[in-house]
Amino acid sequence: MRKSPPTTNADTTADPWMGGVALLGQAIDYALGCLSLVTPGDLDRPTPCDGWDLRALLAHANDSFTALAEAAAFGHVALVPPISDSHNKPNTTNATTHGPPVPGGPASGGPASGGPALGGPAAVGPVVVGGEVDPVVALRDRATSLLHAWANARAAIVSIGGCPLTAATVCGVGAVEVTVHAWDVARSCGHPSPIPAPMATELLPLARLFATDADRPARFALPLDAAPQALAQDRLLAYLGRDPHWTDNSR
Repeated sequence: MRKSPPTTNADTTADPWMGGVALLGQAIDYALGCLSLVTPGDLDRPTPCDGWDLRALLAHANDSFTALAEAAAFGHVALVPPISDSHNKPNTTNATTHGPPVPGGPASGGPASGGPALGGPAAVGPVVVGGEVDPVVALRDRATSLLHAWANARAAIVSIGGCPLTAATVCGVGAVEVTVHAWDVARSCGHPSPIPAPMATELLPLARLFATDADRPARFALPLDAAPQALAQDRLLAYLGRDPHWTDNSR
């Protein structure tokens, strides 16, 4: 049984809804900065997610951001496997083309496919540059539309995999998703791009809520050791199975 959601600034501000949106907004600002570091030559580079190159990670993040927007629009979204190893590949065809929805996804009423903590197939067309989909531009646009969706949503309770949560908490969990994948992107490109300490401190209890021992190793990688006095960023990343000091040794 999952524990009750932790209390965060998103829930204790005078307006809990806007507190959650503000936290998600901070995460998206951080993500946009990380996405600005990507060059075309980076897309085939490895990432901190074992077995995933950057192109696959960007497609996966696109699916995840879409699912978060669906949660804002419809008040519910399925719970599906996140990145933990090479077994959970994103549906890159649906994330980057006009192909049909993933069988069993939200459009068909079945379990969603393709997202990490929150899941569903991409619902809009690709951004085409020079005849090819530009995954960075697509994800950047998806991120800004995600924040717009939550800023205009008004459901107080959102169902995630059948579990009712406050909208502020869902925004917080979305902020974890956005932030950690943004860090993955920056590290893949060879940049440190540290997660702001106040944000990492607030995201850590939310990560602990949604990544429990029961979820490992099927949905999340096993946690790595981190000293209690380590930076909040390092404890957050290690809890989610990432080496805070990961580098691309092929560079």
